[in-house]
Amino acid sequence: MFDNFQPSYIIAVTAVISSIAILGYFSWKTLITSNVFQKGVNLYKQENYKDAEAAFRQMISLNSTNDVVHLLLGDTLMQQGKLEEAIQQFQEVINRAPKKVDAYLRLSNAFMRQEKKAEAISNLEKARDLCQAQRQQEKAEQINRILQKISKNNS
Repeated sequence: MFDNFQPSYIIAVTAVISSIAILGYFSWKTLITSNVFQKGVNLYKQENYKDAEAAFRQMISLNSTNDVVHLLLGDTLMQQGKLEEAIQQFQEVINRAPKKVDAYLRLSNAFMRQEKKAEAISNLEKARDLCQAQRQQEKAEQINRILQKISKNNS
């Protein structure tokens, strides 16, 4: 029975089995990651920021390049008054994805909380310019209104 097996059959079967195993691994990892992410989001919505922070940090340990998780971790840290750590998360996203408007907006918010208005304004201006470049005129106009309010308060 096994006399008719050619090496090419064995290689093909091995390739199929390996592919199925790899697919299974990545499916499992995606499921775990998705569950941890959803847990973090739910905890954040429940205002359980300490546990949400732990979930988002676990998520980052599974996938360190997920910008959305870094932004959510930054938001969670801000809710806990950990502004420096939040700023680090937002800056990490900006370093990796310099056209991500939300990172600039969140960074600006963190600087405003620290009463660093010049840094906040600078990041708002970058966000506005990115919005204009990305043809998000409505969002750019909203940012302009925020910049005008800040200017009036400084006068």
